[in-house]
Amino acid sequence: MVELSEKMATNVQPERNASMIQVGLLVVAVGCLAAAPLFLYPIFLMKLLCFALFACAFNLLLGYTGLLSFGHATFFGGAAYFTAHAMKEWGVTPEAGILIGVAGAALLGLVVGFFAIRRQGIYFAMITLALGQMFYFFCLQAAFTHGEDGIQSVPRGHLFGLIDLSRPTNMYYFVLVAFLIGMAIIWRFINSPFGMILKSIRENEQRAISLGYSVGNYKLGAFVMSAALTGLAGGLKALVFQFATLTDVGWQMSGEVILMTLLGGIGTMIGPVVGAGLVVTLQNYLATSDFPVTIVTGIVFMVCVLLFRRGIVGEFYASRLGKKLGF
Repeated sequence: MVELSEKMATNVQPERNASMIQVGLLVVAVGCLAAAPLFLYPIFLMKLLCFALFACAFNLLLGYTGLLSFGHATFFGGAAYFTAHAMKEWGVTPEAGILIGVAGAALLGLVVGFFAIRRQGIYFAMITLALGQMFYFFCLQAAFTHGEDGIQSVPRGHLFGLIDLSRPTNMYYFVLVAFLIGMAIIWRFINSPFGMILKSIRENEQRAISLGYSVGNYKLGAFVMSAALTGLAGGLKALVFQFATLTDVGWQMSGEVILMTLLGGIGTMIGPVVGAGLVVTLQNYLATSDFPVTIVTGIVFMVCVLLFRRGIVGEFYASRLGKKLGF
C-alpha cells in the first residue's frame, strides 16, 4: 500500500506541474492579446480574432465530431447579414445585434444540420455545400441583403448604451472579450460528457450506436453549437468592418476556414487559432506586395501537409516538449 501511494504521488506531481505550466501559458497569451493594440493595427487584430473564433467553431464539428462541412460560410455570412441589417435598419444595440446574428446562425444550423446529418462522409460534405450555395443565391437576390452591394456603413453603436464602439480600442476589447467567451464555451463543451460522446462518435460511430446513444441527436447538437459560435464570429466581423457582403457566404470562405483548421491542427483547441493567424497574416502583409496571396498560401499549405501532418500545433503536441507540458 505504501509503495502504491508513493507511485500515485510521483504520477500526480508531473500532472500538476504540467497543469500549472498550461495555466501560465494561458495567462501570458491573454496578457499578450490585451497589450497587442499597443504594437499592432487594431483592425488587423480584430480580423484575426474573428477568423480564429470561426476556425475554432468549425473545428468543433470537424475535429471533435468528425463531420466535414463545406457550407460553414452560410452561418458566418448569414450572421453578418442579420447583425448588419438589425444594426442599420432596426437601430438595435451592438449586443442585441450580435445575439440576433447568433440566433439566426443557430436556426440556419438547425435547418442545414437536420438534412445533412442523415448522410455520412463525402455525401454529408456535398449536402452542406449544396445548401450553402442555395443560401448564397438567396442572399444574392434577397432585398434586405442589397445584392452585390451588400449592407454597408453599418453603425457600431454604443455597447450597453455606454461604451462607444466607434473607437478602435473599445471595439478591439469588445471583440477580445467575445472571443474569450467563445473559446471558453468551446472548451467547456468538448470537456463535458456531451463532448466525450462526440469524440466516441468520431472514433467509432457504430460502437456509439450499439451503446444506445442517439447519434443523430448528438450530431445535430454539435452542428447547431458550431453554427451558433460561427455566427458569433460573423456578427463580430460585420461590426468590425461595418459591412456584410456576398464574400462572407461564398464557398471560398468555407474553403478558407478548412485551410485554417488543417494548418493549425485538427482536434486541438489552439490549432485553429494558429492556422487563422497564419492565413490572415499572409493575406494582410502580402496584399500590397507583388506576390499573389493565393499561391503563397497554397505553398505554405503544401509545406505544412508534407512536414506537419497533424498540423503545426498537432505536431508540437506530439513532440517531446509538448508531452512534457502535458498536451
